[in-house]
Amino acid sequence: MKYISTRQQEETNIKTAILKGLADDGGLFMPEYIPQLDSAFFEKLPNLTLQEIGFRVAREFLGESIPDENLKEIIDEVLNFEIPAVKISENIYSLELFHGPTMAFKDVGARFMARMMSYFSEGKPMKVIAATSGDTGSAVASGFYNVPGIEVYILYPKGKVSPLQEKQLTTWGGNIKALEIDGTFDDCQALAKQILSDEELNQKFTLTSANSINIARLIPQSFYYFWAFAQLQKLGKPIVFSVPSGNFGNLTAGLFAKKMGLPIHHFVASTNANDIVPNYLETGIYTAKSSVQTISNAMDVGNPSNFERMKSLFDNDVSEFKREIDSYSFSDEETKIAMRKVRNDFGYTLDPHGAVAYLGFQKYLEKNNEELIGVLLETAHPAKFVEVVENVLKETIEIPEKLAAFGRKDKLATLLPNDLSKIKEAIMSR
Repeated sequence: MKYISTRQQEETNIKTAILKGLADDGGLFMPEYIPQLDSAFFEKLPNLTLQEIGFRVAREFLGESIPDENLKEIIDEVLNFEIPAVKISENIYSLELFHGPTMAFKDVGARFMARMMSYFSEGKPMKVIAATSGDTGSAVASGFYNVPGIEVYILYPKGKVSPLQEKQLTTWGGNIKALEIDGTFDDCQALAKQILSDEELNQKFTLTSANSINIARLIPQSFYYFWAFAQLQKLGKPIVFSVPSGNFGNLTAGLFAKKMGLPIHHFVASTNANDIVPNYLETGIYTAKSSVQTISNAMDVGNPSNFERMKSLFDNDVSEFKREIDSYSFSDEETKIAMRKVRNDFGYTLDPHGAVAYLGFQKYLEKNNEELIGVLLETAHPAKFVEVVENVLKETIEIPEKLAAFGRKDKLATLLPNDLSKIKEAIMSR
């Protein structure tokens, strides 16, 4: 299968798309078509393991670029933790994506990407660039730590990630370099794209991206939509996925799954005060904005990168967007109220991002009086936002040991201004 830039000026194979991350024309790589899974796969789906699903879906996108035995080994390594669909109430389930090593959903994509890059790079030195609004950085750091020949630079906004998130991405050392940027996540993301397209840096180094602009992050994120469906289709009701959305990679992966044939009833793109996509669906006009800081900080994105992929999937037609997606935005106060309600009514603890997803599904139900199952993508363990969660719920949250261990380590980060030349200096100096 060929991979084509969303800006239509570059065409390549999956190996190059993964190793480059960003196309030379500034676009994002997309498969030339979304492969279709046969009816036999869906008949067997409820009886397949997560690893079997992951292998089958990944092979559709990777073709013959990697032998089956190698791909199976990679999938088994990546998906070595549970992703349970946990019942919250009669018609709402939480897809807990936080049981991996850094306790966030990005473990799935980052671990897969790290192994694919290691396989395709064949030991040649690379520099991996990642911007993070919270969980991407720690997942990328964990996935790439001590991978031979690969040096990782993580750009994160000063003072705009939770204390525990910061420790998770700044305490690795070795081949993981944390760059603390005096700016917003959007600044970090813009800098990352400038670095990746910088002619001087590209002449000197092999550069690639570890953000969801890299197609290797999106492919594995589609696995758990199939897995959730496998667990819940026996309930016999249409399934709606409510996805807490910032850069929209997670939702784009869900759209891949649906276009492959998974009978998802609908998507809800649930956002915080950064309401770019809800506004687009309402007005038909896409307007990027400066991001606003919220308690659901991983979604504090004012110009979501994967909107470009979504436009490609929907031929830039807002009516096609609306056919598949409803999108709503919620304030911090509404988020806090939802966290308290779910805890008090159902005994379940949501992190701020999961609470936004809960609100999105409730809003969808108000407008669509149907018998539905709502699946909230619970993207991070509540303990990653312990200060917020304890303040909202007025109770102590137990911090799992694999998170607590990060809190005891020393921060290793370089503070830099929002200045491309300074970032280049930091990269060139190593």
